[in-house]
Amino acid sequence: MGTLLDVLKHEMVPDHQIMSEEEVAELLATYQISLEQLPKIYHDDPAVRAIEGDIGDIVRIVRDSRTAGRAEAYRLVIKRPKK
Repeated sequence: MGTLLDVLKHEMVPDHQIMSEEEVAELLATYQISLEQLPKIYHDDPAVRAIEGDIGDIVRIVRDSRTAGRAEAYRLVIKRPKK
């Protein structure tokens, strides 16, 4: 078996970071939203697994943008439902 691929090093995968409680509180206050209103990402997403994210964490995704220079998105880590 070969070595595992580090998905975070792939050029098409943007930077993923787990946010601190203070950062999350500031984010929610700034946008006047609740955790449930954030877009979701599954706990078994390869990038979430690579940063050791857990259910309930908020992940900041930072992309380079031609128009904005830098674009940030936020996702609530949730458990993937069983089929």
